[in-house]
Amino acid sequence: MASAPQIRIPATYMRGGTSKGIFFRLDDLPERCRVAGAARDRLFLRVIGSPDPYARHIDGMGGATSSTSKAVILSKSARPGHDVDYLYGQVSIDSAFVDWSGNCGNLSTAAGAFAIHAGLMDPARVPENGVCTVRIWQANIGKTIVAHVPATGGLVQETGDFELDGVTFPAAEIVLEFLDPAEEGDSGGAGGGNGSMFPTGNLIDTLEVPDSLVPGGRLKATLIDAGIPTIFVAAADLGYRGTELQEAINGDAAALARFEALRTIGALRMGLIKEPGEAARRQHTPKIAFVAPPADHVVSSGRTVGAGEVDLLVRALSMGKLHHAMMGTASVAIAAAAAVPGTLVNLAAGGGARTAVRFGHPSGSLRVGAEAVPVDGRWTVTKAVMSRSARILMEGWVRVPADSF
Repeated sequence: MASAPQIRIPATYMRGGTSKGIFFRLDDLPERCRVAGAARDRLFLRVIGSPDPYARHIDGMGGATSSTSKAVILSKSARPGHDVDYLYGQVSIDSAFVDWSGNCGNLSTAAGAFAIHAGLMDPARVPENGVCTVRIWQANIGKTIVAHVPATGGLVQETGDFELDGVTFPAAEIVLEFLDPAEEGDSGGAGGGNGSMFPTGNLIDTLEVPDSLVPGGRLKATLIDAGIPTIFVAAADLGYRGTELQEAINGDAAALARFEALRTIGALRMGLIKEPGEAARRQHTPKIAFVAPPADHVVSSGRTVGAGEVDLLVRALSMGKLHHAMMGTASVAIAAAAAVPGTLVNLAAGGGARTAVRFGHPSGSLRVGAEAVPVDGRWTVTKAVMSRSARILMEGWVRVPADSF
């Protein structure tokens, strides 16, 4: 029996924030993979190495975590006022599924840098020395992201002294602006279509849940769609302190099942799914996170963080596991929710009007900012801002069997 040869596709392996992914130029993809559909999904699955029943991604470029099972496509944008279109796929580890329902905020950082690296920017827009402003159209959710990327000698400056908790080495700082993160985008974005970043219209909802999940069968939650749809609950209501590290949650199968059941209930209330079975096919969104007031605690590096160093504590799950740091899009949701007095996030931070918070996560802390204002009786956020970093880890070609897509 004849065996299919391997083909090679130009690709770049990049870190962005606390995530890693495989970056492609749209024009470099095999022709049938340049449009959405089964061929593109199969290609990305094979590149990453999914589905993998061993959960190791030995035969692919993925890292068998939600932070490392990612693929990105960039192309020049025909949209006025934008430089590039950025499309993101979250690749499932154990099933043949690529989730296109949301963005990756961490890889948004790398998207800005890759736009310059890959020659997708007008050379006249890239300063010899200075900061290049890259206007990105996030095609998954129909939003604008502005990346401020440092340049030296006309190239992306990747090294520097900016330290990001959850990333081992320092690098150059890239500032990201997420514009109108809570308004409905071209892809049906926020608010479940009702134009509000709170899909139910409430700052806090009471979810009816089985007694087996929460004693008493009632759980308070802030349901928000800003950056990415997110369900925030109070750590204390689930018996947690908000200082938990990955092993405390990810090593507890019952805890993971409980969070997934709560995520499903929240997704139904937000109108993101119509029946519970859809949640398993929509693993990327919504996220579920638990919040708590500040407390002295130890992070994954062994360093102690004092209560006075943060405004609140947040732990978030991604693709069914507790994240080692914090997803970029969830950071936008945290910033937006913290800026609205009366949400669970805002109350955990001490309440009142806020334009920025520093939250603690399993690897350390992160400062994020957002300004929220009421417009016609609804809260809106015009911009959320955070700093990240990015760098190329490897570039060249990725190889896959020719019959795999």
